[in-house]
Amino acid sequence: MHNVQLFIPCFVDQLYPQTGMNMVKVLEKLGCNVTYNPNQTCCGQPAFNAGFWDDAKGVAKKFLHDFEGEGFIVGPSGSCTGFVRNYYDKMFENSAEHNNNAQVGKRMFEFTEFLADVLKVEDLGATLEGKATYHDACGALRECGIKQAPRKLLNKVKGLELTEMKECETCCGFGGTFAVKFEPISVGMAQTKVQSALETGAQYMISTDVSCLMHLQGYIDKNKLPMQTLHIADVLASGW
Repeated sequence: MHNVQLFIPCFVDQLYPQTGMNMVKVLEKLGCNVTYNPNQTCCGQPAFNAGFWDDAKGVAKKFLHDFEGEGFIVGPSGSCTGFVRNYYDKMFENSAEHNNNAQVGKRMFEFTEFLADVLKVEDLGATLEGKATYHDACGALRECGIKQAPRKLLNKVKGLELTEMKECETCCGFGGTFAVKFEPISVGMAQTKVQSALETGAQYMISTDVSCLMHLQGYIDKNKLPMQTLHIADVLASGW
């Protein structure tokens, strides 16, 4: 049995709690012992990206202590996972938290890579009728190197036809505060991504990160387009 400490990112906690619940549903089905520390908050990425490095370091230090212990740390976000792995070293270099950070970084996994690389599973017995396309979120693809694992998992979902879109690796345009500071560019990027997805004839656009999906669903809803975004945890927990 694998011990898993559940990390729930801000977007999931505040806007998509069912995605977190579905992740737990999948992990427990696979025999994991899942625990949740209710004292956890943010990983610190929003403050860091906005240039408030001292504030980010304070939040990140809390993260390290909230996830002390043993077992894996698993979260439904390539963005947060990538930030902890790739930027905590810079914040805690030559500090008292250096060893704690190194230990946490080794235990941190994005949900789909944990399923594929640690649990070595592909078929969850999920069912979802329809046609889908997959969006490579920047955090998952560029920060964590996640490419094939989500696709292998989705290809095993009964009733789901997965088709690649031509802009699968292109950024959706969200980028956290980028969407606020550069709204016209952000919306234009969402338009490109959604148009590429629609050209496949897909009903669903699936990804690892709800921040991307929130941005894309906003564009879809505003323009009344025939598409629905889904986090992969919601797909893998469907039909059983």
